[in-house]
Amino acid sequence: MKVYVDYASSTPVDPKVVKAMQPFFSTVYGNASSMSSFGVDAKKALEESRATIARFMNAETNELIFTGSATEANNLALKGHAFEQGRTNCHIAISTIEHSCTLNSAKWLEKQGFRITYLPVDKHGLLDMNILEDMLEDNVTLVSVIHGSNEIGTIQPLEEIAKICCKHNALLHTDAVQSFGRLPIDVKHIGIDLMTINAHKLYGPKGVGALYITKNCKIQPLIHGGGHEFGLRSGTENIPGVVGFAKAVELREEEMEHEAECLTFLRDKLMRGVLEIEESYLTGHPTKRLPNNASFRFSYIEGEAVVLDLDIEGIAASSGSACSSKTGEPSHVLMALGLKPDEARGSLRLSLGKYNTLEEIEYIIQTLPKVVKRLRALSPIEPKPKIRPQTGKIKSA
Repeated sequence: MKVYVDYASSTPVDPKVVKAMQPFFSTVYGNASSMSSFGVDAKKALEESRATIARFMNAETNELIFTGSATEANNLALKGHAFEQGRTNCHIAISTIEHSCTLNSAKWLEKQGFRITYLPVDKHGLLDMNILEDMLEDNVTLVSVIHGSNEIGTIQPLEEIAKICCKHNALLHTDAVQSFGRLPIDVKHIGIDLMTINAHKLYGPKGVGALYITKNCKIQPLIHGGGHEFGLRSGTENIPGVVGFAKAVELREEEMEHEAECLTFLRDKLMRGVLEIEESYLTGHPTKRLPNNASFRFSYIEGEAVVLDLDIEGIAASSGSACSSKTGEPSHVLMALGLKPDEARGSLRLSLGKYNTLEEIEYIIQTLPKVVKRLRALSPIEPKPKIRPQTGKIKSA
């Protein structure tokens, strides 16, 4: 059996999305900046797509900037804000469990002399609102918090965070790549100033992302050229990708609620089954988590070894963020939860999607204990625990 449970890394493109994109490779192939009829048709597709995505999050059409990826959008949000404010005035606060592209953007800015503050989280990955409020007293201009963690699935209380930011005149940026299209997000109601999204995490194509920027927020562009995307992101627009992004969002409107219910059921069954393994622990919040994310850690073994052995068994999974899994270093996200390096290295992330079935979940539950037992038998670390009988109790790290 072949089972794909790495949807947090990327999703298969929905056939309806592929169909919507096809004409823009071979028929409507003009440059959207061209004055010809080919360009006019491309421009129309661009703006209709922008309107579809903006409507889904309750934004104005001119508040959505298309980028080449979520990584670019996160860079644009942080660096664009920093360059607009200048070194003297800029003070950015980010959580310690951000995606590596946000974290590394902040670290780069720090090296350039910009002030960066890192917000701690509790053992479940949740921000402490009291600590946040205390830090915002220190003239913070931008807070960047990932909405749903790509590694541990924990969902931050964005509305509460936004209220605190507004109280202290700080802008709020959120990386909503994992939550957008899985959870309802109303940027106006919540009070979000900047939000990063992309297509390939919601059954759309790779190579296209977007940044929502509220009208009262000013940032500097990182890419200069012909002034595309309202002067904030120059470069010929990826029309097939944008059209595919919009179609994927359109499908999310139809499928999101029902899919969340199905995935929550499968996720919870998976968590109960995996936690029957001796010395296995849930990472992230037990309930305040993305409907498709089940993340664990296992004592005495390496997460990478678990992933490789599962792959031999036909199960595609991840030991953490796909963007940082090749570094060999323990996950900064798991370390931020208070785990020791050896504990953080034993991580496994199983992320589900709309094509997963109950039969596949049961196959994972049957297969994973054998993999863990086999790897522990090879491990030089003692003791080597046994698989315990079923309890159904969910333990967290």
